[in-house]
Amino acid sequence: MNILVINAGSSSLKYQLINTEDESVIAKGNAERIGIDNPLLTHKRPGCDPVKIEVDMKDHTEAVQLVIKALLDQDHGVIESMKEIDAVGHRVVHGGESFASSVIIDDAVIEAIEANTHLAPLHNPANMMGIRACQQVLPDVPMVAVFDTAFHQSMPPEAYIYAIPYEAYKDYGYRRYGFHGTSHKFVSMRAAKLLKKPYDQMKIVTCHLGNGSSVAAVKNGKSVDTSMGLTPLEGLPMGTRSGTIDPAIVYFLMEKEGLDIRGIEEYLNKKSGVLGISGVSSDFRDLLDASIAGNERATLALNVVAYHVKSYIGAYAAAMGGVDCVVFTAGVGENNPELRADACKGLEFLGIELDHAVNDDAYGRNGFEGSISKEGANVDVWVIPTNEELMIARETAALL
Repeated sequence: MNILVINAGSSSLKYQLINTEDESVIAKGNAERIGIDNPLLTHKRPGCDPVKIEVDMKDHTEAVQLVIKALLDQDHGVIESMKEIDAVGHRVVHGGESFASSVIIDDAVIEAIEANTHLAPLHNPANMMGIRACQQVLPDVPMVAVFDTAFHQSMPPEAYIYAIPYEAYKDYGYRRYGFHGTSHKFVSMRAAKLLKKPYDQMKIVTCHLGNGSSVAAVKNGKSVDTSMGLTPLEGLPMGTRSGTIDPAIVYFLMEKEGLDIRGIEEYLNKKSGVLGISGVSSDFRDLLDASIAGNERATLALNVVAYHVKSYIGAYAAAMGGVDCVVFTAGVGENNPELRADACKGLEFLGIELDHAVNDDAYGRNGFEGSISKEGANVDVWVIPTNEELMIARETAALL
């Protein structure tokens, strides 16, 4: 099957056309600045230079039309007919408690996604724009919604309930949901396959570390805990997000800084994290350069993140009654050997020991996949590139 994977943002639309028989990427691209001045579509085919197309895209429907046109183009296209697109898989950020797995999109599903908009007001409306645009341009093609939150719906109540009045959960759905579920599922399944062990008999801690970061405990093929919560603000310190803090800081800051609700939201989501600690950057590469140059706050920011990753690994090993494998993935997890080493330092008592030469050698090797454990270590530690788009394509093909 040829699956068109769509990840729609408020003013962007990323896509990949994937052949699920050999799991190859036929083409991929990104429509940027939709409904804004200077819109751009960048279309890529394997082994070819990117094609940049500058043309008006007033809305997501026009963006999808342009994507289809690029896929069909005589010079840089990859298919001869729209009939070669067998299905569309959509990334949807928040499924709430409505969806514990991917689903074929129908009117009831759309209604449920829209009902969860209050839980992800920045994401679900954009995801819905992508769905409606594809329905308009490809009306006869089946479509599937793949939810960031679905993989974590297997968490037990003691892991997802917040210690606030229970009515907040019953009336508004306020609980831990977790995110990056597609990534955590992909790399945990991949780890089991690489280790040639039964997925449903393993205890795996997956560390998705990027500008947005989360850790998950995957026991016997099910997520039993994860660091992000009701929103992606909870958990690890991230690029610009604070991660978990004392809730009282919120109203202290609002009083001291004269912030309203929107102001404190921006403070915690866009001005905090490693950017807030370092005052340098939200980019971990910049922080590493600054740290090497002697910037103490940049060093502190990196140490804070490594410490919290380590804390989650230890906590999730306790929650699962042990750990067989730790996986590092996503932009920072795949490309920052220093952070991996610091996050694992002191966990030798759990059986986690790195081969530092292998870990360091992985730096700069784009797409590196491999073990970074010391030979004979009791716990396997791996670097595994994530592939959320492929996971979406697999889920879509499986449903159809």
